[in-house]
Amino acid sequence: MYKIMLADDEGIVIDSVKFIIEKEFGDECVVEFAKTGRNVIELAESFRPDIAIMDIQMPGINGIDSMKEIRKTNSNVIFIVMSAYDNFNYAKEAIKLGVLEYITKPMERNKLIEILKKAMSLVDKEREKRSNDLMIKEKLETVIPVLESGLIYEILLHEYFSEDFESYRNMLGITQEYAYMMTVVYGDSQEGNHMTNAVGSSVKMQQYYQGVRAELKERFNCIVGSVMANKIAVLVLHDKPVMEYAERSQIIEKAREFVRDMRKRYSISFRVGISKVKELKKMSDAYNEAINALIITAGGVAHADDLPIGCEYEDDYPSHIEKQLFEALEKGDVDQTVASANSFFDWMTAAHADGIMDIRLKCLEFILWAEHIAYEKGGMTYQFKSRNDYLTTVMNLSDYEQMKHWFVEKMSEACRNITRYREESSTNVVDIAKEYIKNNYSKALSLDEVSYYVNISPYYFSKLFKESTGENFIEYLTNIRIEKAKELLSNSEYSMKEICVMVGYSDPNYFSRSFKKNVGVTPTEYKETESRL
Repeated sequence: MYKIMLADDEGIVIDSVKFIIEKEFGDECVVEFAKTGRNVIELAESFRPDIAIMDIQMPGINGIDSMKEIRKTNSNVIFIVMSAYDNFNYAKEAIKLGVLEYITKPMERNKLIEILKKAMSLVDKEREKRSNDLMIKEKLETVIPVLESGLIYEILLHEYFSEDFESYRNMLGITQEYAYMMTVVYGDSQEGNHMTNAVGSSVKMQQYYQGVRAELKERFNCIVGSVMANKIAVLVLHDKPVMEYAERSQIIEKAREFVRDMRKRYSISFRVGISKVKELKKMSDAYNEAINALIITAGGVAHADDLPIGCEYEDDYPSHIEKQLFEALEKGDVDQTVASANSFFDWMTAAHADGIMDIRLKCLEFILWAEHIAYEKGGMTYQFKSRNDYLTTVMNLSDYEQMKHWFVEKMSEACRNITRYREESSTNVVDIAKEYIKNNYSKALSLDEVSYYVNISPYYFSKLFKESTGENFIEYLTNIRIEKAKELLSNSEYSMKEICVMVGYSDPNYFSRSFKKNVGVTPTEYKETESRL
């Protein structure tokens, strides 16, 4: 159905155009008309036409000015100008307004029909576009909560690779580098610093979740997680690495309003813990900070910046170098670990040259923590007496150069252990898998069977295998089978069917196709060639 508006002060013109439209298009069109500029504008507001056939010269407000007014409230209307005046200035103004056609009277019937069909085609395209946009929006409304929950889940459980995190950022349009976490906790009532009936409230929250999520979205620029027990984790994006006092006060007040409004609406008590601003990759720490803010206070809203949470450093302490050092160590980046360890030791000797005992203690603190990380991240076996000479060694080092060498070497050793034990563990798994494939290639062998044998999930085993061998599991198995088949074809009298079964293929035709794909000739051709040599 197309809504067409006619604007002309001549009744005979309106009647003629209306007759042509109804005759040609029948029930496809609804036609309304007006004879003055003012009436046209008013009609356009109530009728909301798809197509407007406009005369230029009308009583009162002329056609050009009428179109300008109509365009303010209806950006999609298609204008067709019909005028007895072939005026260049009018035509120029019409072009500016996006007029589809500028035609002088008298208008031919076929010309009018042709232009209307063209306009209807444009209306159809715009409707299809709007429909597609709405469909995409509808799908996004379904997908985005899933993506947001996935991002929160992976952040809290540390179950993401850097590329996964970047994928979430791209899909959710996250451009900020900083954020803070809010923990929304709920229950029947608050007693001290905890909520009562956590389990029952979490069941109730399933029916209220969409409303709570919408309210959080309305008040904060945030990513909202799903219901986890009686908590909802909320990541709030932030443009700067710190939060100013005034902004913190505003956020606390917003959170208090949220708590009050939600309690009234759902008859459930709410509390909100808010962390300090941190880098996006530190959101797991931020979540724990938000939880701790609620643990150490009985307030309805608690902000970590208002409470004695975390560690403050003296003004000149190089916390950024310490951070770089341990981040590099966890990644297994030996070069960066060595560089950061050197920088930190140089700061200690420059800032506290007379504090040799403090420097010794700091070296021990860092080394012990680095080795703790190595045991956790590298899969090493902990040896209780492996450090029995550390204290003696550091106490006997009175020369700063020797102490620096020992410190840097121990830090880099911990880093190398993380990388080496990971690689050794992976290599050992792949070697065991390769040996198993070698002994069982003649069976109906699958990735699941081999990954079960080495006790690693199929997904992770597949990834390790490809990284180690340069081939995926199927490629590797196929190459083993084809090489064995070539050997049997060259040096045995087995039939083609027997060889097919001996190398793990149940279907001779599939075996032949696979052989030709990898070798370039069929098994029969290969056998004939080998027999002539």
